[in-house]
Amino acid sequence: MAQLFFRYGAMNSGKSIEILKVAHNYEEQDKTVVIMTSAVDNRDEIGFITSRMGLKRKALPIYDTTNVYEKILSIKQELSCVLIDEAQFLRQHHIKELAKIVDKLGIPVMAFGLKNDFRNELFEGSKYLLLYADKIEEMKTICWFCAKKAIMNLRMHNGKPVYDGEQILIGGNEAYYPVCRKHYLNPPLD
Repeated sequence: MAQLFFRYGAMNSGKSIEILKVAHNYEEQDKTVVIMTSAVDNRDEIGFITSRMGLKRKALPIYDTTNVYEKILSIKQELSCVLIDEAQFLRQHHIKELAKIVDKLGIPVMAFGLKNDFRNELFEGSKYLLLYADKIEEMKTICWFCAKKAIMNLRMHNGKPVYDGEQILIGGNEAYYPVCRKHYLNPPLD
């Protein structure tokens, strides 16, 4: 039975590499998957999933105006799975469309993304995935400063932590650290 999955984790928890691994496993068995990603993430290029380990793969971009259900419906192949990267940047209507893919088309959807932003507020896509997903799983990583589990994302600017500002600032290790609660509030910086 098809389900909507939400796998979330702090920065550097392996979300993108997991999508690429899942796609590979399906395709190795001659099953067709569709890989999509938010067009908001333009670190590399729009419409690509790139892992920190250097693997890269083309993906269908999801813009604010994209109807994901209609996009999947237009694909004239039998699909085994839909994989979504950077799901935190999706809008409420996208999440409802993902649920519709599961419920009407019987295709499993696996969405991967951050749960909370650098201010520890939910992203819109994450909020609605937490509400609509059949299965929710945390992907774990360790704090940048200690060995505890990272549950937050610390935004940095010029070597200093930032706790307010625009929700979305695309970046990697130069702008964000995965951190535990203790080090979110008191990062041990020089």
